[in-house]
Amino acid sequence: MEAVPNLLYCYRSPSSHSSSSRHFLLPLRPIQKSNSFSLLSNSSATPRLRAKFQHLRSIKATMLHSNPVVSDLYASALSSSIALLVLRIWGETATRRIFDQKLNRKLVHISIGLVFMLCWPLFSSGHRGAILASLTPGLNIFRMLLLGSGIWKDEATVKSMSRFGDHRELLKGPLYYALTITMACAIYWRTSPIAIAAICNLCAGDGIADIVGRRFGTQKLPYNQNKSIAGSVAMAVCGFLASLMYMYYFSLFGYVEKSWDMVIGFMVVSVASAIVESLPISTKLDDNLTVSLTSMVLGSLVF
Repeated sequence: MEAVPNLLYCYRSPSSHSSSSRHFLLPLRPIQKSNSFSLLSNSSATPRLRAKFQHLRSIKATMLHSNPVVSDLYASALSSSIALLVLRIWGETATRRIFDQKLNRKLVHISIGLVFMLCWPLFSSGHRGAILASLTPGLNIFRMLLLGSGIWKDEATVKSMSRFGDHRELLKGPLYYALTITMACAIYWRTSPIAIAAICNLCAGDGIADIVGRRFGTQKLPYNQNKSIAGSVAMAVCGFLASLMYMYYFSLFGYVEKSWDMVIGFMVVSVASAIVESLPISTKLDDNLTVSLTSMVLGSLVF
């Protein structure tokens, strides 16, 4: 029955001394809404409700299995399989020459890190989840070392991740790429906006900058003829938008709290990363390295 505030409730009490009934008009107190969290945090909550609440809180930590450790191992295997599947797909497109080699390389650059970051909620909170999540890009570090040195032969992967098809290229950009994502997992993890900024500016920002710059970058920067205004603007905008999307994504799981301060921080880091990427030093070293360092160092100051 729905309760109506400020209504009078009529209570009828039988009398043993009279055949008539007595009526008492009692003010009915409005029923206030209460959420499950306030109810369960109340000291009068029953043990059953408390146990149910604890079970709901543990769902994220045991998303794939009732045992948190086993769940993390499953999450590590699943996220690794997804990342390798995406990489294999781009390897096939490179081998079949579906896309231009440079475009195919940038599609790998954009997608791998962002897709892998989507899998982070599969892991439990704390150091164990962070370390197990970092195993996937961490193993990729050794993979880049083996492929780049020529010890391991994989033509499809080399074509999909290199500019000119030289396996030694994997010892620079792709290696820095794997190092960045590994550090973002192991050191910062999903509760830190620094991890979001580093990966989004590296993947979405830097990746889109190259694609836009090659297509629309007719007007070059005065201090670097290898970079264009269109590419630098695209990098700042896309890195910033990707950061906002992942801020919202992780806030759905309660890992970060959305705020205007965080939005401004993402904007500052994305603009700074685009500026650093446009400098000649980024061409000499590697923009994967300079963009990642800028995002992490500046992120530690603004967040």
